[in-house]
Amino acid sequence: MIFRTAVTLLLSAVATQLVAAPLDESKIQFIGPLGTQSTIKPHNTPHQKSIINNLLPQLQKPNQKLEVFGNTRSWQSLEQVNALTVNGMQALRFNFSTTRFVEGTLALSGIEKAHVFLNGEPLTGKSEFSIHAVTGDHQVIIITEQVDDWKKVVIDYTPKAGHDEIVLTQKTTTALSAKQLYDAPTISAISLSPNGKFYVATERHYQANRKNAAISNTSLRNIEGDVLYRLSGVAASQVSWSPDSNAIVFTQDKRVSILNIKDFSIKTVAEHFTGASGYQFFDEDTLIFSWSNTPDDKHTLVKHYSGLEDRWSYARSISQPFLLDVKSGLVSTISESKLSTRIADFDNERNTVLVTRNPVDYAAPPHMLTQLVEIDLSNHTEKMLGEYRTFNRAKYTDKGIYVIAGPDFSQGLGRNLPKDMLANNYDGQLYLLNNDGEKPQALSKKFDPAIGGLQVLSNGDAVLNVTDKDTKQLYLYDESKRRFKKLNTGFDVVERYSVSDSKKGQVLVTGSQASSPQALSLVTVKRNKTKVLWDSKPVAYDNSEIAALEEFNFTNESGTQISGRVYLPHNLDTSKKHPALIYYYGGTSPVSRGFTGRYPFNLWAAQGYVVYVVQPTGATGFGQEFSAKHVNAWGEHTADDIIQGTNEFLKAYPFVDKNRLGNLGASYGGFMTMLLATKTDLFSASIAHAGISNITSYWGQGWWGYLYSGEASKNSFPWNNPSLYSQHSPVFHADKVTTPLLLVHGDADTNVPPGESHNMYTALKLLGQDVELIEYKGADHQIIVRDRRFHWWDTMLAYFDMHLKDQPQWWDHIYSK
Repeated sequence: MIFRTAVTLLLSAVATQLVAAPLDESKIQFIGPLGTQSTIKPHNTPHQKSIINNLLPQLQKPNQKLEVFGNTRSWQSLEQVNALTVNGMQALRFNFSTTRFVEGTLALSGIEKAHVFLNGEPLTGKSEFSIHAVTGDHQVIIITEQVDDWKKVVIDYTPKAGHDEIVLTQKTTTALSAKQLYDAPTISAISLSPNGKFYVATERHYQANRKNAAISNTSLRNIEGDVLYRLSGVAASQVSWSPDSNAIVFTQDKRVSILNIKDFSIKTVAEHFTGASGYQFFDEDTLIFSWSNTPDDKHTLVKHYSGLEDRWSYARSISQPFLLDVKSGLVSTISESKLSTRIADFDNERNTVLVTRNPVDYAAPPHMLTQLVEIDLSNHTEKMLGEYRTFNRAKYTDKGIYVIAGPDFSQGLGRNLPKDMLANNYDGQLYLLNNDGEKPQALSKKFDPAIGGLQVLSNGDAVLNVTDKDTKQLYLYDESKRRFKKLNTGFDVVERYSVSDSKKGQVLVTGSQASSPQALSLVTVKRNKTKVLWDSKPVAYDNSEIAALEEFNFTNESGTQISGRVYLPHNLDTSKKHPALIYYYGGTSPVSRGFTGRYPFNLWAAQGYVVYVVQPTGATGFGQEFSAKHVNAWGEHTADDIIQGTNEFLKAYPFVDKNRLGNLGASYGGFMTMLLATKTDLFSASIAHAGISNITSYWGQGWWGYLYSGEASKNSFPWNNPSLYSQHSPVFHADKVTTPLLLVHGDADTNVPPGESHNMYTALKLLGQDVELIEYKGADHQIIVRDRRFHWWDTMLAYFDMHLKDQPQWWDHIYSK
């Protein structure tokens, strides 16, 4: 072979004499030349970085060929290259696998100008590049601009320690990665036309070279999927269809425009309406929208609180509904109330608008009152339909108004509970307010799923999105038969849906399954059949190794079945003992079965952990009595279920090491992690993200503290039930904690203020316990931004690797002393 490289892998950095082993050149791929025969290289231009970054995504793809200026270049193994020199640029790539976090140095000699990338991220250096790689499969790409003599090229990898080995592979499958889960294309918004013939969808994805900036594309398509028009800078969630499906209204660059679907002409109907939003067609010639205004605060040095709502940054903004005449541009107000007036629904045939208002009223839990008001546009009169302590939303139907609210709606009309139990009003129920003024009807008392929202069809039927145990589903409520029917979406978790009112009745749906990524489907309501329009699996997850999923339920000590599921790492060796992670929420909703999310169970399994997700007592979706046990409990039943469930899990999965169990949860789940640390030593390491340590301080300081506590601590206050607020607060039992605990919080968290983690951190530090506190700067209750999300995921897994795998190197790399 004329062209030969001395490529070696140094296996040990511990021994005095390092042992070198040749790297298999057949597992390294080469491609070139990239470009014309010109000798001009990117580094000879001022646009070097952009040129390289633009080429990189194509080199990352598993394709074996690349079209370059009309010429086809093929990847080939390095051992097959027989040229002495190659004009233009060339590229090398190889894949390697690791069974743990590894550190090492990649050294290049004989390459005068190279750009090295690990999983799409650039590595800094000239001839030596530091490599840090987590458990899984990885790709190295080397783009060379200048190589004088390929025979002198040497590529070495030197591990930092003996355990930092990498193994070159040519696997046809790859382990699931964090970047894959976050960066993969998803449909982030959808809108289906009323006639069901068209839809608007927004696709979003990320690329390493774009950092935190999402790449979004919104297109108008026919139902067959053909692109008819592209809407730049517009999200599908911001568009609204005309009743005849011939036009859409959207906001772009501070302009409100209408796109004619027939000829794709655009008419601007409003500009610079600062604070206006939610434009919808009231009829073919009129738009209805909300317009908010925030009065100037005359106090520059202080904030004089007007009430509890003033903890919300938007509390002093007053929003009112308006009408906009499309032809003349004239705007007319609908309401002149001093309270914010929010549009719930409207009916252009009745010429009425349904609105809600929230007067300040703390008289009873949850210390909030909702007024439901109907405005008659023909004479501008208002009719108060009712005032309610529990209220979610309202929609017109031919027989009256559908309302979604908790069981206590209208003096407990929807209760299906023993008399001595307090209802959990997060458990949404469906009601009908009749046109004839008769007593409201409770429609879902014996329907266990919790109802979250609805869209009403012209025949009076309603498409409902519900929490059904640990799934998110769509149901059809048949008004004539007063019956609920589950729609066959094919998803465990419905994320978004949009309904047409055509004769067929169609629903456009995005969603995922616990072990399958997001897809877009069209459901025909009448036939209850589903057609997949788009699937992210072949796009972003082809040949990915996905964890095996098993259902795991048990009966708790009170005789109630507790649901759960277990994720098993790909090709798990059950003859060995493995660490496990136990995840829960414990609040008012179950942990959904989404393929990914803020807590990516499939990723944890890819990192070698058996993952047990448990749905303890108190969540909605399992019936009113199950959810009602959340009220005034603050972990009482939940902790028992998690502890018992973990022990049952250990019995059922003997290959799980009982001495290497980690547990974690967020928000109420973070509270549960802290509380569990005071009740059991079952776990070897624990993580609480944005958890509540002191129920009293959360009640008084959290954005939703007093409202949420109005349900979770109904009728209980620090002055009439001090034992609940103190004895259920983990910080009051900090001296019982022996488990290593990581506290994670956003330092800008308004929902659960960061002081909740500081309380526990202070207590455990004074007690000399093993505790860590990580705050994410500028982050609120959730860690959303791409670079922070990756760092956060790494932090949690590195912490568990340190305590459950006896591998502190990843944690030390992130948080070096």
